[in-house]
Amino acid sequence: MKVPLGFKFSGINSGIRIKRKDLGLMYSVVPATAWGVFTRNKVKAAPVLYDMEIIQDGKLQAILVNSGIANACTGEKGLKDTKKEAELVGDTLNIDASLVAIASTGKIGPSLPMNKIESGIGLCVENLSEEGYEDFSEAILTTDTIKKMAHESFFIDDKEVNILGISKGSGMINPDMATTLSFVVTDLKISLPMLKLALARATENTFNMITVDGDTSTNDTILIMANGLADNSEITRENEQFDEFYTHLYNVLGRLAYLVAKDGEGATKLVRIKIRGADGFSEAKRAGKTIAHSMLVKTALYGADPNWGRIMAALGYAGIKIDPSKVDIYMGKKIVENGVPLAFSREEVRNYLGQKEIEIVIDLKIGVGEAEILTTDLTHEYININTQYS
Repeated sequence: MKVPLGFKFSGINSGIRIKRKDLGLMYSVVPATAWGVFTRNKVKAAPVLYDMEIIQDGKLQAILVNSGIANACTGEKGLKDTKKEAELVGDTLNIDASLVAIASTGKIGPSLPMNKIESGIGLCVENLSEEGYEDFSEAILTTDTIKKMAHESFFIDDKEVNILGISKGSGMINPDMATTLSFVVTDLKISLPMLKLALARATENTFNMITVDGDTSTNDTILIMANGLADNSEITRENEQFDEFYTHLYNVLGRLAYLVAKDGEGATKLVRIKIRGADGFSEAKRAGKTIAHSMLVKTALYGADPNWGRIMAALGYAGIKIDPSKVDIYMGKKIVENGVPLAFSREEVRNYLGQKEIEIVIDLKIGVGEAEILTTDLTHEYININTQYS
């Protein structure tokens, strides 16, 4: 995996968690053009509030992330601790604190152990290296079972450009303009307006199309830094170079979103819900999300039960334009046509639904709107994980 020019990473155990890495740092040797999108949950963690303010300048040089504690619902102390973290990173790296973003993930409520974080920041800086992205990726995990990284290389103006994305997320996944935590770095030279546009489009078409459990986190954040060291001609408008960058950014975020969904807490299968023939994209997305959030659908999928009636019921309360007498449903094969069941082998469909990755297609035959939602089944293990999280 090729690291974009000028970026370094580290991940260490600061003592927030027992034995596991819990503090990560990513750093650009020069200030980078930067932007972010954040949770729409009205309860926002302290680092989200802080980042939303400093990102308005469109510049970042470092991002510090801790796992184990969310620093959410911690009042004025949480905000002060966040600002102190940025100041400590700035002082240690000899950069302005306003160029340092902060992110946290973990349990809501507890305050950060600032004595551990202060000493951990020094160790993070000491350990910065181009190869440190693996350690950084590990340090930001919570209930995740795998590290989540994606990379793309391409050329603009005969200059090689690299994009590296790192995410975490397993539960409380229903992103709304962001994801649990996701960080993207690139050495592309691009103006702030174009970076904003690319990130917004790519996020809407990737992370905002996944859901594990319907819960939108207090800490959802995605940040991107573009430091320009690839030395391409700066992208300042929508053109072929912008489209090239967008395609690769979309690929990176799409891969990360896939990994987040696949790693859903306790999940035994990844489910692609494809909606066709809706009255526009927004209605297709709403239909897919409604089906994906249905506990009855998710438990049926866990049991490999071809209970298509639960899908029809979910479509009926999704708040979309629908004619039940037109709906077709496919589970490996067409099992419902024009709203009524076809003759099909229950055993054959159960075998299909028993696979680790499955696809359900619903054709509403109303319009041309399409959307694809990634989700998971709902298992006993999900309940076990989330009754013991504290």
